[in-house]
Amino acid sequence: MSETAERKMQFLYALRSKGVTDNRVLSAMEAIDRGPFIRGIFADRAYEDMPLPIACGQTISQPSVVGLMTQALHISPRDKVLEVGTGSGYQAAILSRLARRVYTIDRHSRLVREARELFEQMGLTNITAITGDGSFGLADQAPFDRIIVTAAAEDPPGTLMDQLKEGGIMVVPVGQSDAVQHLIVVRKHAMGTEYEELRQVRFVPLLEGLGKDT
Repeated sequence: MSETAERKMQFLYALRSKGVTDNRVLSAMEAIDRGPFIRGIFADRAYEDMPLPIACGQTISQPSVVGLMTQALHISPRDKVLEVGTGSGYQAAILSRLARRVYTIDRHSRLVREARELFEQMGLTNITAITGDGSFGLADQAPFDRIIVTAAAEDPPGTLMDQLKEGGIMVVPVGQSDAVQHLIVVRKHAMGTEYEELRQVRFVPLLEGLGKDT
């Protein structure tokens, strides 16, 4: 077995051991190589279960958190998904293997541009990546079957809740950026909203406005 194949096998084992057990999610994470999404000095750590820095002062989440968030969405092949916070593009690429259509939005145009290039190289044609203020969602494409937020809000954002279909699911980290955050699963029903807490996490804060490309 080659070193890369062994690292990938360990990668999938680590996901399972952290609670990622959905076969569709595991298959998607096996199909999408995390390597190309990490550039520079951290590239050789792509298969470790840890968050890593990327451009514009952002991070790529640790794979087990990506897996757990994806699993909590219960995506079906007909779903239209909104991701707020494109970052490296890794999460959107995984979503693209599970959903009919993925819209991903980020405040940093450099990250969107680099993610688009990767999606094209990988032949992922069902992702639309947009530069914009994700805290406002994407009203012209709403409503969405599923929404995933990869930055921490103080509360589940009302604007995004309005863009979630009845019967839809949103996964969002909630809490102050310098304190403990909790990963929340929100289910929207005709009679109201149901919340479930998954685990403690740490994400960059959800900010309004467009970012500077550093």
